[in-house]
Amino acid sequence: MRYNEWRVSYGLLQNINGAIAGGGVSKSLSNVRKSSTKMLSVIREKERPLPNAWYRYIGCRKFSMLLLIAFALLVFALGSFVVNKDSTSPNVLQRIGTLGTVPYVNGGHHEASQILGEKDKKKDENRFQIPAFKGASVLPFRHPCVNFTFPPPPPPTRRRLGPRPCPVCYLPVDQAIASMPSSSSASPVLHNLTYVLNENPIKSEPHGGSDFGGYPSLKQRNDSFDIKESMAVHCGFIKGSKPGHGTGFDFDESDLAELQQFHDIIVASAIFGNYDVIQQPQNISEEAKKNIPFYMFVDEETEAFMKNRSILSSSKRVGLWRIVVVHNVPYSDARRNGKVPKLLLHRIFPNVRYSIWIDGKLQLVVDPYQVLERFLWRQNANFAISRHYRRFDVFVEAEANKAAGKYDNSSIDEQVDFYKIEGLTPYSEAKLPITSDVPEGCVLIKEHIPITNLFTCLWFNEVDCFTSRDQLSFAIVRDKIMTKVDWSINMFLDCERRNFVIQSYHRDLLEKMPPPVPAVVRRPPALPNTRGKTPGKRIPRRGRDRRSGSSRHCKAAASNRDRNFF
Repeated sequence: MRYNEWRVSYGLLQNINGAIAGGGVSKSLSNVRKSSTKMLSVIREKERPLPNAWYRYIGCRKFSMLLLIAFALLVFALGSFVVNKDSTSPNVLQRIGTLGTVPYVNGGHHEASQILGEKDKKKDENRFQIPAFKGASVLPFRHPCVNFTFPPPPPPTRRRLGPRPCPVCYLPVDQAIASMPSSSSASPVLHNLTYVLNENPIKSEPHGGSDFGGYPSLKQRNDSFDIKESMAVHCGFIKGSKPGHGTGFDFDESDLAELQQFHDIIVASAIFGNYDVIQQPQNISEEAKKNIPFYMFVDEETEAFMKNRSILSSSKRVGLWRIVVVHNVPYSDARRNGKVPKLLLHRIFPNVRYSIWIDGKLQLVVDPYQVLERFLWRQNANFAISRHYRRFDVFVEAEANKAAGKYDNSSIDEQVDFYKIEGLTPYSEAKLPITSDVPEGCVLIKEHIPITNLFTCLWFNEVDCFTSRDQLSFAIVRDKIMTKVDWSINMFLDCERRNFVIQSYHRDLLEKMPPPVPAVVRRPPALPNTRGKTPGKRIPRRGRDRRSGSSRHCKAAASNRDRNFF
């Protein structure tokens, strides 16, 4: 009931009650009718509807929906204006800048991108395309990998119980190239590194060493860990005027000229003693094939084998690899000869910015630009190596090497005991954020700056003086440098390494393996010949084969299904 109608009815009741109280019921009723008629006519006049044209528009559902949409758009526009106005305030921008400087962590992500306005998005897109930072630990807000998380590991199976690769988020090649720093990273404290040259090195102390390494004394070794602005250290190639020329790890003149060229990035590997089979890189972009040379160092024994098998021609190329033959190798141990290019690439290539070293048994399956962006530039690191997938303690690694016969036990014990005297302790949580003391040293990703060159020089000196097992000497060199300068190494997960390199077997194991068994094609059994038999005739079963009627029925039904399937 409307309010006016309710008011009229209430007035009528009052008039009726008054007439009853006064005694003139019939007269008053007629008066009531007249007054009520007048009041209702007045009300109807006031509530006369709008003209028909307006009524049709307002009553139309489509028109009402348009009004609602217009109202919603107006509210959204006003809200966006308020948010944009607030987002440009100094406090919000300061908070965004703080979130943007959080370093990338595997499996982690930022929330800064959720509070950026349109202007900040454009700034970040420009910043991502032309990085203003050296390295990339400060990720752009819109980095495609910022929300990447590791999926749960697959369940173990009987066929594959060992370590497996895990997913890695790489940038597209063009974006990885765009993120390469335009200038070299700063080298903490050390700015000028030179190398000792000695035509006639003499062994003056009982510990190991070689003519190639120069026999540094214990005092010279200790002084090399005292980081200064300018330093001169032993770093192989002691004899001769320059590396590769009369030094005991020599190259042809044509190769020497090639190794002196400037390159932003190189990929290098080595096979000595004909120990491995050359693995061709896969998934390499055209830009990388054009700008990144791949060098494979081999000794004369490996060269002769390749020529006999017609693998190596006069062009000195095998697929993507440019073959560099090494003459006058300094060691009788092929593994130790392989440590020269592995750890001293900065001496062989004096005009290179970045290098990726992979052991000869590995196959690179990810573009070098993507590898460098993921493990160096994104992390603002200048040296990266994967940690061992199982062991993280040097003393445990030493026992594993002895058990596997990797080197004679007395030499391993002598090296570990020497490091104990120098203060090496078993790995514990006290070393955090260092996550491991044992690397999986088959891949080295490096920027060639003085501090990283010093690290690999001193690491090589340990390999030259002690055993060739470089996993044992890695931690002592790293820790001694880190106590002097603010520098660290990116030790990433081994499953990430297995994502971009595939590990093969050494040649001797491959030759001992039996040839692969050809696949056997299994054919379905021939259908039984039922011609000439009386349908429905049962053959009686005897002894154990006798079954109940229901069992025979199930067996027959299953047999019929199998026949239909075949």
